[in-house]
Amino acid sequence: MDVAAKLKIMPESPEVDLEKLREEIQAKLRGIADVKDFKEEPIAFGIKALILLVMVDDAEGGTDKVEETISALPAVESVQVIDVSRI
Repeated sequence: MDVAAKLKIMPESPEVDLEKLREEIQAKLRGIADVKDFKEEPIAFGIKALILLVMVDDAEGGTDKVEETISALPAVESVQVIDVSRI
C-alpha cells in the first residue's frame, strides 16, 4: 500500500528561485518517491514555503529518505512532514 505525504519545505531565503528548487527536488527524488504536486504557501516577509505532495511506500521510516534528500539541498532551510495518509 502507498502513503501520500505532504511536506513543507522552507527555503533558505526569499531570494531562492522556487522554480529551480522544484526542479532540483524532482530530480533528486526520482527513484525515491513519486512527486505528485507542488504548491507555494506565503509565510512572511516575502518568504514562500513549498508544499510538496509525494507518494512513498508504506514502510518503516517511509518519509525519512525523502526528508533527508530534500534537506541536503543547499537552498533548503528545513523540511517538515505536515500530513501522512494511506491510499
